[in-house]
Amino acid sequence: MRELNIRSTIEQREKETLSPYACLSAKSRGRLVEEEPCPLRTCFQHDRDRILHSKSFRRLKHKTQVFLSPEGDHYRTRLTHTLEVSQIARTVARALLLNEDLTEAITLGHDLGHTPFGHAGERMLNSLLPKGFHHVRQSLRVVDLLEKEGQGLNLTAEVRDGILHHSKGSGPVDVRHAGAKAKTLEGQIVRFADIIAYVNHDLDDAIRAGVVERSDIPANFLEHLGQSHAQRINTMVWDLIQTSSQEDEVVIALSSQILTSVTDLRDWLFNHVYRVPGVHNDFEKAGRVLQELYGYFMEKPERLMGYDALCLEQDSADVWVADFLAGMTDRYAMKLYCDIFLPRPWATL
Repeated sequence: MRELNIRSTIEQREKETLSPYACLSAKSRGRLVEEEPCPLRTCFQHDRDRILHSKSFRRLKHKTQVFLSPEGDHYRTRLTHTLEVSQIARTVARALLLNEDLTEAITLGHDLGHTPFGHAGERMLNSLLPKGFHHVRQSLRVVDLLEKEGQGLNLTAEVRDGILHHSKGSGPVDVRHAGAKAKTLEGQIVRFADIIAYVNHDLDDAIRAGVVERSDIPANFLEHLGQSHAQRINTMVWDLIQTSSQEDEVVIALSSQILTSVTDLRDWLFNHVYRVPGVHNDFEKAGRVLQELYGYFMEKPERLMGYDALCLEQDSADVWVADFLAGMTDRYAMKLYCDIFLPRPWATL
């Protein structure tokens, strides 16, 4: 029986149907460790599947997006955020005839290195570690080294590059210098899809939680972006597609008016949601949980062995502890804190 090579068929289809500006699977810069290609999947499809089946991806369902361990069923977690980013980015990539598989792989892996308790946990680890901490670098460390008990996922250069360049923080959304943005257009899409997703769903969750009211949203945001959650996402996605699709090239960008509105909305969320006392106080409490756990394990790093922590020989004790803490879910971190630091009543004799 003739051996089928479905991957080659897909690669040829990409060459025939995608934009000349798309990153083709057959033109990938390869992996950290060379390996035999899969006969069924392209390299980017293979990366997507490796991420999707990883332990760190599954843990995203119990990691904070904005609200810590919310009791309601409809608040976003780091996992649902990832899926929303993926949906938005794939829509844009498909419309621009770019590589949807590469885009999806980057989105699914972009937040794997996030700490428990969202950015509160990230800020705490950054203040404790001698060399600092950032979830972007940690995401790359997860896929390169920590997954599969130290073997890593051996992803392609394009997916790794997209993960490394997705984050904005409170910095500019649309970076102009080449060193700060992904080398592929697909990776650049993810950077925009990330902020489109989180400014919209964080606002939606803040209204659900009663942190802000719909009437608090500035009128200019509603005028330029839309009256409803769905309208605002649609406005941003449409603008990203239309602005990026030039006559003779593809340049991933938002129009100046929508870019300004998105950036202003993000800044408004920082001042009215992320930093308000009710939310910020919980962030501070969560940060102290990681601070005390960090101190406990740094005092005697050998304690990590009792929790099956992965301690790579080439790394120092502070990196071992950071890897262990960053990989935790919110609920595991709180349970471990209680187990270590809070006394329990003695059992009745």
